[in-house]
Amino acid sequence: MAETGTGTTPPARRGRPGYDQETVLRRAIELFNRQGYDATSMGDLAAELGFSKSAIYHHVPGKAYLLEQALNEALDGLSEAIAAAETEPDADAYSRLRHAVAGSVRVLVDRLPAVTLLLRLQGNSELEVEAMNRRRELDARLTALVREAVADGALRDDLPPDLVSRLLFGMVNSLVTWVRPGGRYDADELASAITEIAFDGLAVR
Repeated sequence: MAETGTGTTPPARRGRPGYDQETVLRRAIELFNRQGYDATSMGDLAAELGFSKSAIYHHVPGKAYLLEQALNEALDGLSEAIAAAETEPDADAYSRLRHAVAGSVRVLVDRLPAVTLLLRLQGNSELEVEAMNRRRELDARLTALVREAVADGALRDDLPPDLVSRLLFGMVNSLVTWVRPGGRYDADELASAITEIAFDGLAVR
């Protein structure tokens, strides 16, 4: 699967005490989600961290680099969750599909800020378009699992597999509107609830 962005590694940068690149990335994602990526400048991020505008560039090369890191965090996690389900040994298509959905829920909860940013993309740059293309690839992989489960007779066959895939991902993605870190329900509880609600309605009776 193609990786988002150029894939180039920025030169090593000297971090200010207490503000390594990881900390800067976390704060950048928070700021992008709060006021929008396009509306956020490097000056805004510097002010958020208490830096001068020039000092922020000692930590990261620019705003696009931070977006790329955030999107890769979300997309890599989702891709790995689906890959783990696709290659699960001795599992039928129905089980692999359930595990792909449950794994996607866990990634969303574990990487909530980055996934939230991914889902808010508008496609305003080449970087965003590439990320959206990767999302479509994930949709296609989930659709393939749905199609296999239908062919096995485990899922009802009166719904188009691509529609089922979109509805499943839509249910997972809706969590970003109300789930909060450290909230009432943990990732396993949410994964179990979503898979039970979704698949009880899809299973052949």
